[in-house]
Amino acid sequence: MSDTVRYEVEGAVATITMNRPEARNALTAEAKVALLDAVRTAGAADPIRAVVLTGAGGAFCAGQDLREHAELLAGGGPAAALATVRRHYNPIIETIAGMPKPVVAALPGVAAGAGAGLAFACDFRVAAERASLLLAFARVGLGADSGTSWTLQRLVGSARATELLMLAEPVDAPTALALGLVTSVVPAEELATAAAELAARLADGPTLAYAAIREELRFAAGHGLSEALEKEAELQTRLGASADHQSATQAFLARQAPSYEGR
Repeated sequence: MSDTVRYEVEGAVATITMNRPEARNALTAEAKVALLDAVRTAGAADPIRAVVLTGAGGAFCAGQDLREHAELLAGGGPAAALATVRRHYNPIIETIAGMPKPVVAALPGVAAGAGAGLAFACDFRVAAERASLLLAFARVGLGADSGTSWTLQRLVGSARATELLMLAEPVDAPTALALGLVTSVVPAEELATAAAELAARLADGPTLAYAAIREELRFAAGHGLSEALEKEAELQTRLGASADHQSATQAFLARQAPSYEGR
């Protein structure tokens, strides 16, 4: 890790904090490398059963650091400047979306461009009342990246995704909630607690089932009904052998609250 990204663990929850508050947590190459390292660490660590992704200070993430981007454009040209999409953003998004545990984004303020893409890759988005979302790519003459062409239209539909990406206007927290872009909106002073409580609840839950649900949803997004049914059957068979399923079934029959161990 580096100072640009903090990684903290409490119980079974890992909290990853983008830590450039003076730049609204805009992502430099150093920050992107550190962020990828952090999400890979959280995804691979067996004791971690839920992850919180957030930003320090008053912002979640303003996206690409445009000062560094302009320097790369001037020094190495477009190929050098935009290589970051494949080198950094794509593996970060794939890791967040593909890790076998739930991820909660806590948005204290603006999530713009790639910052919005990071939030959309998570399972839940808890936003402070002052938070906003901005699909800012078109404002700098670029198309979508960081998975937003895939995630955004699955959250709000194709027509609204086109509007948000092309018009590139800020979306405040209440509007984002109404559109389904965020899961909940809370007062700013309650954000950290709300995100931590949700993550703790998820960490206490059936981790293997959550991983299967994530896998099923990603698979079904690109396949037909028959293939999705087969994927469900495959995963249900696998989960049927898990200790969590068997103990939860017995708890249900005994009218007791189940306890999950993530195995």
